[in-house]
Amino acid sequence: MVNGSDADMVQATSTSKPMFTAQTKAIVWGMQNRAVQGMMDFDHVCSRKEPSVVAMIYPFTGDHKQKFYWGHKEVLIPVYKNMADAMKKHPEADVLVNFASLRSAYDSVMETLKFKQIRCIAIIAEGIPENMTRHMIQVANEKGVTIIGPATVGGIKPGCFRIGNTGGMLDNILSSKLYRHGSVAYVSRSGGMSNELNNIISLNTNGVHEGIAIGGDRYPGTTFMDHVLRYQDDSEVKIIVVLGEVGGIEEYQIVEAVKSQRLNKPIIAWCIGTCASMFTSEVQFGHAGSCANADSETALAKNKALQAVGVHVPKNFDDLGNLIRDIYEQLVKEGSIIPKEEVVPPTVPMDFNWARELGLIRKPASFMSSICDERGQELLYAGMPITDVFKEEMGLGGVLSLLWFQRRLPKYACKFLEMCLMVTADHGPAVSGAHNTIVCARAGKDLVSSLASGLLTIGDRFGGALDAAAKQFTEAYDSGLIPMEFVNSMRKKGQLIMGIGHRVKSLNNPDMRVVILKEYATKHFPCTPLLDYAVEVEKITTSKKPNLILNVDGFIGVAMVDLLRNSGCFTMEEALEFVDVGALNGLFVLGRSMGFIGHYLDQKRLKQGLYRHPWDDISYIMPENLGMPDN
Repeated sequence: MVNGSDADMVQATSTSKPMFTAQTKAIVWGMQNRAVQGMMDFDHVCSRKEPSVVAMIYPFTGDHKQKFYWGHKEVLIPVYKNMADAMKKHPEADVLVNFASLRSAYDSVMETLKFKQIRCIAIIAEGIPENMTRHMIQVANEKGVTIIGPATVGGIKPGCFRIGNTGGMLDNILSSKLYRHGSVAYVSRSGGMSNELNNIISLNTNGVHEGIAIGGDRYPGTTFMDHVLRYQDDSEVKIIVVLGEVGGIEEYQIVEAVKSQRLNKPIIAWCIGTCASMFTSEVQFGHAGSCANADSETALAKNKALQAVGVHVPKNFDDLGNLIRDIYEQLVKEGSIIPKEEVVPPTVPMDFNWARELGLIRKPASFMSSICDERGQELLYAGMPITDVFKEEMGLGGVLSLLWFQRRLPKYACKFLEMCLMVTADHGPAVSGAHNTIVCARAGKDLVSSLASGLLTIGDRFGGALDAAAKQFTEAYDSGLIPMEFVNSMRKKGQLIMGIGHRVKSLNNPDMRVVILKEYATKHFPCTPLLDYAVEVEKITTSKKPNLILNVDGFIGVAMVDLLRNSGCFTMEEALEFVDVGALNGLFVLGRSMGFIGHYLDQKRLKQGLYRHPWDDISYIMPENLGMPDN
């Protein structure tokens, strides 16, 4: 009932059916999981048999289900992309809580008004254009739909139903005894002040019967009078509280209704904004409608008019609670209100995240991470902001030093890491890893599957000798074996020296990858004792066969040990640990992944078909005799 005459307001009658009951079912528009969980927690402490939220509408995803808690157990609430589907499958829902933004609130409300099952729409968004708001209200009035809002937190009926976040956190719900109804009903413009009213009323009376925040925009969907008339006609409401504010003339409708005896229950009213008279110019308070455009719209004038017709008006807001208590105690004394024995509400487990934020609990983490932190305003690599990583031009080697070794390594070390990645990036299509990647790519597999196929071939026989070579050479060097003793001991054990030997390269055909890395290491490393030891071993092995050279795996393995031990960045124990956990093989895996991806892209680019190995390259050897053995 908006923009009607005062007479119309006075003659208005409320609907016979309560707006909210303990059986009220609602649909929530928007992916507001926290608000929905709050509504369901409220339902549980009110001892409702079923949750009030039956469905959610979110047009930006497909139909699915969201998990929520109902007391101690988990339940699923359906989420629909289309409003029509939600309405059709949940005809029992007669309230829609609309969390749409100001940009989409109008369209979603107008769509909702097409469904006759909806009796009430709560519009949370503020800032909806006023012409759109007025049109929404006009259509809603024509269809007999109650609109709460816009720009509201909603409303609450203790023991029955809660709109969105009305009433605040669960601890406030319990402290304000909103889990069971009382005798005082209120209506307010401000959602924040409605929470304050919940607290004031619970401290001074037997509690709230119902509370509505009509919203702070200039044109609310319902007025003070709409709800005051409902409270007047509700036999369980004994006291009515109205919290108005500066701006507008709705409070004068209450004045006229009191004069005509349409309202005869005790009414306590206060209009916020009495301080406006202290300013020399017009004051716009927080709400869009909180501005006095005439003397009659000031808080002082409205408080005076209300008091003149017998409405109870406190001296100031601080005195509001005292006045409510006085009138309540008078009604108790008269027998109009009979206080009931307090009930203990069902317990609702505290949300884990909230409990942890309050410092009430602690639990061991499922994971521990010491290399990266994405929780703050900026990504951190080992404590270093990503912007600093780029400002200092740390490069890929610098990033590896942070993520793999948890510290900044010298520039020569970072450069060496990058060189290792470069020289291990690829070694042609014939090696087992590239071959597997190519076969998978030609079988139509995706990039990740093809890459994984190639990576799974990496081991002691292909590409995975870095760790093993580092361990063998380190153990020999640390134990004091001279190179010849090391070679002879490995021969006696019947074991290969990892990192020694190549199928193609030899003394006469050196591997230029090793040559490049060796020149860099000898020039920039502080010292290379293990590399020097490996070179002496190479001299012995190549004297027997020229292809038993220190290959790229072996070189990177021993050079990395020298780097870890002699860069001044690691203790001896840390250096050994990095070898033991496989950090050196990680260099080959990371580097060769680039090549495997290259082979995958190459096969896709060339549009190569399914690979089938030629028969003439397979030696078929069948068993000569498959007959049964003679008895």
